[in-house]
Amino acid sequence: MEANGRWVAVTAIAPIVWGSTYFVTRQFLPADAPLWGSAIRALPAGIVLLLLARSLPRGSWWWRSLVLGFLNFGGFFGLLYVSAILLPSSVASSIMALAPLALAGFGWAILDQRPGVRMALGAAGGILGVLLIVGAGTSSANPWGVLSSLAALVMSSVGAVLSRKWGEGVPLLASTAWQAVAGGLMLLVAAVVFEGAPPAVGPVELAAFAYVSLIATALASLCWFAGLAKLPAGTVGTIGLLNPVTGVLLGTLAAGEQLTWQQAAGIALVLAAIAVGRSAPRVRVPSPARRAGGGYVQPLESTSSSAAT
Repeated sequence: MEANGRWVAVTAIAPIVWGSTYFVTRQFLPADAPLWGSAIRALPAGIVLLLLARSLPRGSWWWRSLVLGFLNFGGFFGLLYVSAILLPSSVASSIMALAPLALAGFGWAILDQRPGVRMALGAAGGILGVLLIVGAGTSSANPWGVLSSLAALVMSSVGAVLSRKWGEGVPLLASTAWQAVAGGLMLLVAAVVFEGAPPAVGPVELAAFAYVSLIATALASLCWFAGLAKLPAGTVGTIGLLNPVTGVLLGTLAAGEQLTWQQAAGIALVLAAIAVGRSAPRVRVPSPARRAGGGYVQPLESTSSSAAT
């Protein structure tokens, strides 16, 4: 249980940091260049992680990196921007609050992680807590916005579970770097084609981009995938509900927004749900003989010699 609690704490870093990106983006980043904003967020993070990992994919990990890069970074970031433009934040947050159910469902289907009663109770309580926080149903919803938000939810959930399935035996730092670089390059191409030249930025915007790229993407992604490697997918989804909690608390503390009793009750319910969900049984770790052998890590300095052979 001690180890479980440690990985819950590590995983929680990701949604807490992600919750702060709403405030940073709204206050300091240009709002009329979502593709450039997504590319600048993903690609530098991937390059930094790649330099730290000093390894390149080989074999099946070339196409796996493209698939996971699109699911977890490229397509996901783009759909988030679309839903943020078309939907009130309360509606978008309510849809993304279904993440525990989506992650638990795909974890069951792909990883054979059958959700237990405590995990199901934690997910249900967490979703109810988020609905209290964002006040779901108080605003009208654009159907295209709802569709893009649901697509983002499914995409990120499938990407997270596949990262767990394919990542066994592959260093976490390397696989995260490959995904971020692949997704960032996709976003870069889309930004050039659809938005033209990058937006002009000053020192404040550069600092904000550095935060969302290095902290809210590189560091947060490592913590998120580390949690997925150690905890059941449904438990990780419940921990992810700290995202809207952080957004509300930061808005109250930094932007002077009013915290209602309904939101306070929702925050308390989310925290209680995480405490319930974290007590789920530990995921069985496959023996080395059963681990997938599709990925191979190749040091950068040996790339040329290996290619020659």
